[in-house]
Amino acid sequence: QVQLVDSGGGLVQAGGSLRLSCAASGRTFSRYTMGWFRQAPGKEREFVAAISWSGRSIYYVGYSDSVKGRFTISRDNAKSTVYLQMNNLKPEDTAVYYCAADRDRSSGSYSRHLQEYDYWGQGTQVTVSS
Repeated sequence: QVQLVDSGGGLVQAGGSLRLSCAASGRTFSRYTMGWFRQAPGKEREFVAAISWSGRSIYYVGYSDSVKGRFTISRDNAKSTVYLQMNNLKPEDTAVYYCAADRDRSSGSYSRHLQEYDYWGQGTQVTVSS
């Protein structure tokens, strides 16, 4: 029903920046809570950031402690796209990053649990060298 295409990953040196994008095909994107998760080799997929939906462009956002202050999640409903701006990248940020959509969240809420999300992107690789 909804297709998510995430992109923007690459290889950067520690301290560098990347901007990930996730474009959605659904007509109701503006009513979806959007999240970013990541998965490093041999590790479980973990929460990174989420942004709630809002009809008045006022959003609640949440971040994992490991990225707070360095990463910023945002959305452009006109483009049906969510972004993850990643600054001051560290080697431990190396992972495949996935965007996800939660279709049944109430306005102003979000989840940190991956099982709550309904649609997923294919993932984009982020590698940070030291």
